[in-house]
Amino acid sequence: MTNILGDDRKQQILALGRLGWPLRRIEEATGVRRETASAYLKAAGITIRAPRRRRPPPKPASQVSTDLAKPASEVSTDPGPLPAGLADLSVWPPPTSRAPIASACEPYRELITLALSRGRNAMAIWQDLVDEHGFPARYASVRRFVISLRGQRSPEAHPVIVTAPGEEGQVDYGEGAMVRHPLTRKYRRTRLFVFTLGYSRKSVRLLTFTSSTRRWTELHEETFRRLGGAVRVVVLDNLREGVLTPDIYDPTLNPLYRDVLQHYGALALPCRVGAPDRKGKVESAVGHTQATPLKGLRFESLEEAQAYLDRWEARWADTRIHGTTKRQVAAMFAEERPALLPLPLEPFRYYQFGTRTVHLDGCVEIAGAYYAPPPGWLGREVAVQWDEQHVRLLDPATGRLLREHRPHARGRHAIHPDDRPTRTPPTTLTLLARAGRAGCHIGTLCEGIHRRDGEVGVRRILGVLALVKKHGVAVVEAACAAALELGVADYRFVRRYLERQTPAPLTLRQVDPLIRELTHYRDVIARKTQETSS
Repeated sequence: MTNILGDDRKQQILALGRLGWPLRRIEEATGVRRETASAYLKAAGITIRAPRRRRPPPKPASQVSTDLAKPASEVSTDPGPLPAGLADLSVWPPPTSRAPIASACEPYRELITLALSRGRNAMAIWQDLVDEHGFPARYASVRRFVISLRGQRSPEAHPVIVTAPGEEGQVDYGEGAMVRHPLTRKYRRTRLFVFTLGYSRKSVRLLTFTSSTRRWTELHEETFRRLGGAVRVVVLDNLREGVLTPDIYDPTLNPLYRDVLQHYGALALPCRVGAPDRKGKVESAVGHTQATPLKGLRFESLEEAQAYLDRWEARWADTRIHGTTKRQVAAMFAEERPALLPLPLEPFRYYQFGTRTVHLDGCVEIAGAYYAPPPGWLGREVAVQWDEQHVRLLDPATGRLLREHRPHARGRHAIHPDDRPTRTPPTTLTLLARAGRAGCHIGTLCEGIHRRDGEVGVRRILGVLALVKKHGVAVVEAACAAALELGVADYRFVRRYLERQTPAPLTLRQVDPLIRELTHYRDVIARKTQETSS
């Protein structure tokens, strides 16, 4: 034998074996392993009782007394007194810690069944029972009751990305709750904005009706204010509000979103297209929010829905023990908060942006006014940014600032003094020659516009030529003659003059170089007929 026991322990095992105790019960009573006890019992010739199976209890007549001195006719169900040292052993099998009573969720069966039909999960149901009905039991009770109603679900395996405090945040959109719209008074599905910190899993959840580049960046600013700081890297999906051209190696970011993050010291890191697992923390947070606090609920206003979500965030989401870190979210956020970047003193100044093509007059049109880039950009596209204080023209390839102007009223031009040409560009000369060929008075009027306005008047010259195409040479020639006679060499006068003139009635000509003689058609028909007959 591998283990040598003392005589007292050996006799104790043999006595329990004669009483018919199974090896598992002997091990729990004496602390001797089942293999060792089995070896001693076999050596003593004592039959080892097999493990008890679940079967109906035997009849009393089949229970024979273990006392060998009694005759066989005396049947007893009493196993007899225990040997010395075994009187304090517990009754086998030991009683369970839970009493065999109904679940604590049984009185709430209808509420739980209704919540499951609306798609809510066990955690959301338990939180509702605690908040609204004072439910005394723990979450495990509700979870077991829900599993008994709908069955067990197998979890999916996901990799875990570990980040340093304050290093990374993940952001994404999801579907929010149904909220009554203030204008249509109908329930509309909101959009759920979720920003999750990579270290502590602390999340900021915001609801909105609309989504745009401006709204997307404003939600980021609100998130940074709620967190009390900004992260260094923001991991996002390739949605249009943040990424214009997806590319894992060199993505083209939305300029407004890029500048907002740069204002807060953050850097955008888009995921690979079709690979959302890189931001699995916020994906999990979006799914948790959709399935737990918002599933199946409706709200009368966006403020009410946001207040409910904020209460749930403070009451349940921040105080929970996270399944991956096994720590409380609020405690980990308290460690991460000092590592966040400080907020800037001034808020970001928002602007509008787009692309414009430089016209023949050397300007681009923005909100009805005209602004000139440096020479050499004629016919090319430039990136533009404008707000209430500045208008910026930038190189679309490098982002280099070309010119910055003050906003002007509609119809006004803004040209830097250094950008004015010293001689007439060839394109303008070609345009004036075209106007001269259209008509004598038309050419004279266009030359007068160019002498007075310079390159700024190119658009007006193009407007006069457009009137020629629309109304005809003769009508515009007469209008230009009237303008020169009155001393008003202006495109606007010619346009209004033509608008007030009654259009000449259309007449049909009987003789015209474009109209062929009938004999021509007669000869063609005769020739075709002869070819067909032959």
